[in-house]
Amino acid sequence: MTTTPPVLDLAAARTLLDAQPFSRLLGARITAFGDGGATLEIDIREELHQQNGFLHGGVLAYAADNALTFAAGAVLGPSVLTGGFSVQYLRPATGRTLRARASVVHAGRRQAVTRCDLLTVTGDDEETLCAVAQGTVLPVTARTA
Repeated sequence: MTTTPPVLDLAAARTLLDAQPFSRLLGARITAFGDGGATLEIDIREELHQQNGFLHGGVLAYAADNALTFAAGAVLGPSVLTGGFSVQYLRPATGRTLRARASVVHAGRRQAVTRCDLLTVTGDDEETLCAVAQGTVLPVTARTA
């Protein structure tokens, strides 16, 4: 008997994100989800800055990690974990909102390769690319006793 993985839609993705205490702390939200893609946004505020007044690189890495994983979850199902990822910082992140837009590059049975553009958004909705990330995401199964 073959079981179909649970369907993960935008509402379910938002519920999963909200179940992460750290995501709630950062105020992260999923604004788009499905068809091998996901967009995560975080309002940029002073407490997320580093000492020079730019958005902290750890916040960008968090956003990349979650966006990459949610994009893969749109293809592999909701039970996934990040296998690894890298971030290339291109310019300091300033603006009103951080937008992490991820998509699946390739998906197989054992992993998905994903990429993410990390953009800052100004008040007039102008996007500036500040970092790019790539990673692998693995499906996981519940452990049995």
